[in-house]
Amino acid sequence: MATPSSHRYRGSWLAQTGRAFRREWHIIFSDMGVMLFLLALPLLYPVIYTLIYNPEIVTEMPMAVVDRSMSAESRSLVQTIGASPSVAVYDYCPEMGEAKRLFAERKVSAILEIPSDYARCLATGEQAHVQLYVQTSLLLRYRAFLETMADVQVNLASEMAASKAAAMGMTALDLDVPVRMSSSFIGVPGQGFASFIMPGIVILILQQSMVLGICFIAGSSRERRRRFYPLADPLMMADISPVWAVLGKTLTFTVMYIPATIYVVRFIPEMFGLPHMGAPVDYLLYLLPLLLSTAMFGQVVQILCKERESAFIVVVFTSVLFLFLSGLTWPRYAMSRLWTWLGDLVPATWGLEGFVRINSNAATLAENSTPFIAMWILTAVYFVGAIWVTYRIRRKG
Repeated sequence: MATPSSHRYRGSWLAQTGRAFRREWHIIFSDMGVMLFLLALPLLYPVIYTLIYNPEIVTEMPMAVVDRSMSAESRSLVQTIGASPSVAVYDYCPEMGEAKRLFAERKVSAILEIPSDYARCLATGEQAHVQLYVQTSLLLRYRAFLETMADVQVNLASEMAASKAAAMGMTALDLDVPVRMSSSFIGVPGQGFASFIMPGIVILILQQSMVLGICFIAGSSRERRRRFYPLADPLMMADISPVWAVLGKTLTFTVMYIPATIYVVRFIPEMFGLPHMGAPVDYLLYLLPLLLSTAMFGQVVQILCKERESAFIVVVFTSVLFLFLSGLTWPRYAMSRLWTWLGDLVPATWGLEGFVRINSNAATLAENSTPFIAMWILTAVYFVGAIWVTYRIRRKG
């Protein structure tokens, strides 16, 4: 129910913003659930996620071998594969049926089938075909087997070429290839999964935890209004203009998340040895509009939360969607135009794009001007949207 103070706003814009700022702090620290989401999640989730993804690469993946050749050449091939750090030969199987049984029981993740004519093909210079069956339920396993087989194939080809050249009386100098290629993984020198995904995940954690806290507060307020109607709810801040109420709330969440942001982008990479090459000034200034736009975005999304528990539904539903829209699991240039536009509306999409460049590739703030400006535009857009949502909620209250 509206109060007389709701018809006129007391004090200047600075006084109203200050009152909203103080009241929001009081609301947060008087609700243990809100404190859990706003403080515990940014502190604990990056540690838990990083521990889950460590060690970053898979090793000693079990493989069954069906050797129909039973020759010295086939045994040498299997020994070379088993000597790699990624693959371990689990068992020799006489037939494919036995190997399939081990595969079905999940005792092995791959099956290597060597044909009976393997040694003959190598001796006559023909191309031998070796069949590899790999479990693709986890891409890390598939990648480990595929890279190992590719390395073994290249080394075997080089050895055979050297043997043939030696038989023809050619020296090692004559075998030098004109082009020798080497790969370098920019931003992920260890080729680990955590080094690749965690710089982006921490940005999503910051956004989703802040949105969850804002929605939790909004749901609690609307529940309280229904329970104690017609008494006024102090969470509505009816004596403060919607403009300055939104600004005061935004400043509250931004100030609260500055230490959490420094923690997840500065200390988490150092604790777990993740890529961390950007200048602190660049990525901290870059993430400022991310915090502002996320706080505004949360105050827009709060219109969906009519109960306290609605916050969980909103955040759980959007978390997976925002993860895919961010381009972390699938490149944005390969998405349709509709999904690209939807991703542009999410602050974490732009925050993730620029932060990964700064953190992993040592880019500067000037080199990320496009996502930086995009986050400021989202801040302005969601500021207007948050004012409208605040005004609409007050009218319904």
